[in-house]
Amino acid sequence: MRIVFMGTPDFSATILENLIPTHEVVAVFTRPDAVRGRGNKLVPSPVKVVAESAGVPVFTPRTLRDPQLVSDLTMIAPDAICVAAYGAILPQEILDIPHFGCLNVHASSLPAWRGAAPIEHAILAGDAEAGVCIMRMEAGMDTGDYCIVRTTEIGEKNTTELTAELADLGSSALLTALSMIEQGTVEWTKQDDFFATYADKIEKGQFFLRPAGTAAETVRNIQASSAAHPARAIIAGRPVTVTRAARVTSRLLRADLALEAGHAILFQKKLYLGMSDQPIEVLELKPDGKREMTGAQFAAGVPGIKQGAVWEAFDV
Repeated sequence: MRIVFMGTPDFSATILENLIPTHEVVAVFTRPDAVRGRGNKLVPSPVKVVAESAGVPVFTPRTLRDPQLVSDLTMIAPDAICVAAYGAILPQEILDIPHFGCLNVHASSLPAWRGAAPIEHAILAGDAEAGVCIMRMEAGMDTGDYCIVRTTEIGEKNTTELTAELADLGSSALLTALSMIEQGTVEWTKQDDFFATYADKIEKGQFFLRPAGTAAETVRNIQASSAAHPARAIIAGRPVTVTRAARVTSRLLRADLALEAGHAILFQKKLYLGMSDQPIEVLELKPDGKREMTGAQFAAGVPGIKQGAVWEAFDV
């Protein structure tokens, strides 16, 4: 099948890698090069890197509403357009081009978590499972019919781990859907809008830790965080990114700690932060300019933390 692929981040790149050997990917669309990570240099998207290494023509338009672009896509004549976290809305003129329509690999079990950040919101909501759907695109935001759903338990997985797993599941689901469409055996399921939930874009600083937060919401913020949206804090005057944490479930331990909000302590070789209701244990963190380490390893380099220290919110 002749495929035009549209996507941008690592999630999309994994799907494209698995699509290229099995179908004729005739063009790839991705977001323009951008400043990513440290430094001020422009960096290509992960999808662009995969496409160029495979010799697939790459387009990086700033808008899809260019009549010439629509004309060029029409001339390419794809059988289907496959989209995965592209980062821009497809206008109706493009949705109408391919014979088999436009398919979206969406990282949720629709109609749950329509929108920009479904994986993070599934974690924040305390969902037991996360999913990925193959959806037939239409003008609405993730409102189209779907044909395949794959799910996985969230458990203790963070956003990065869950994204990688869902990318693999989404790749397999997309290949299955394309085969079913070619064979004329695909069955589409209409979404029930009554059960729809929405995953708004993650804002800058949304996962920064604050002593006024509860233990449960703080641990979920840390689990939902990523390099793009880190869980930042200042512990004993040192700026850090907290990457793993857990609630303190033992009542006896909570009583022994008697830790107030905004206070940190190394107790029995473990680092604890006081929240508004109960402490959390910091399992792993990364001090600025240093490697990732355990909470205990970090605390070992902080004089006097056994007697207690202050921790505070990171200023955006």
